[in-house]
Amino acid sequence: MDKKYTIKDIANLAGVSKGTVDRVLHKRGKVSPTALDKVNEVLKVIDYEPNLIARNLKNNKIYRICVVLPDPEIDPYWRPCLNGINDAVKEFKAYNLVIETFYFNPEKKKSFLKINEALLELSPDAVLIATLFHKETVDVIEQYNSLDIIVNTFNNQVESSFVKSFVGQDLFRSGRVAAKLLDSITDAGHIAIVHIDETYKNAIHMQEKERGFRTYFNEKQNSAYTITTLKLKNPNIELNFKTFLNENPNVTGIFVTTSKAYQMAKIISDFKINKIKVVGYDLIDENITYLNQGFIDFIIHQNQKRQAYLGITSLVEYFLFQKEIPERILLPIDIVNSENASYYME
Repeated sequence: MDKKYTIKDIANLAGVSKGTVDRVLHKRGKVSPTALDKVNEVLKVIDYEPNLIARNLKNNKIYRICVVLPDPEIDPYWRPCLNGINDAVKEFKAYNLVIETFYFNPEKKKSFLKINEALLELSPDAVLIATLFHKETVDVIEQYNSLDIIVNTFNNQVESSFVKSFVGQDLFRSGRVAAKLLDSITDAGHIAIVHIDETYKNAIHMQEKERGFRTYFNEKQNSAYTITTLKLKNPNIELNFKTFLNENPNVTGIFVTTSKAYQMAKIISDFKINKIKVVGYDLIDENITYLNQGFIDFIIHQNQKRQAYLGITSLVEYFLFQKEIPERILLPIDIVNSENASYYME
């Protein structure tokens, strides 16, 4: 039965006082070996679990969790994260928690470092970091660890033993999924892996996606594809991509490793080249527009809202309910096309 046992119930069953039961449950004060055995036997039989929620409400400790997020006004990819953060705040608003979000410019390493320097001064209980700059992130994680501040990361993995938990997708696998999608909708030809507006050497997410993509085709026997890596940066993205298309008329597929597939789709639509198939990431408005117009064929949905929510809740449950933080939380690799996109939109 699902009876909720009180301290009084346990005391009656064990034949001891309520004070004795309280001392056993909270591991405080002296209890005779005989009484301890009686209480523990009852707890074992009834499978007793302490009311952690009530215990927390009596705890005066206020836990502070800080989220380090790229500014969604600069890169709209991160906008859904705000909804995930707000969902977590609403869910746990009755508890002794402070959950704050701090923004940095996703195009500037100095902005990222400055925000983290400020948070180190605040000395929160934990931080959740959306990782972009690999080297700089590893450095700040070490600083947090030196102060016993827990670090969770999401969206992109970093190589650090000090990270408590990562939330996101298996980026190597998502690269393989993208390769299989293009393989299924293109014939033999030239495929370009396009990295936009980030330093490749410092962007593990790009490297892992490309590694998965290339591994898929490397494992195919007698593959008739030529694969090229193209790194594009503002302000010359459009000019350089148009030059690439003019010099490579046999291009049949484009794999964009970031949320900016729409930039390639716009150029392709201007060229009126319907034969080029495009696979990219993320359900931002511009991508959805070109998906519905047929210039983007598939979008891999990374569900950044869910990532942010789970990154926070795993920390909250650790502080409030002593629940172990999972080392990795991997989300499904959702494939979106024009037929099912509406089901993923809020």
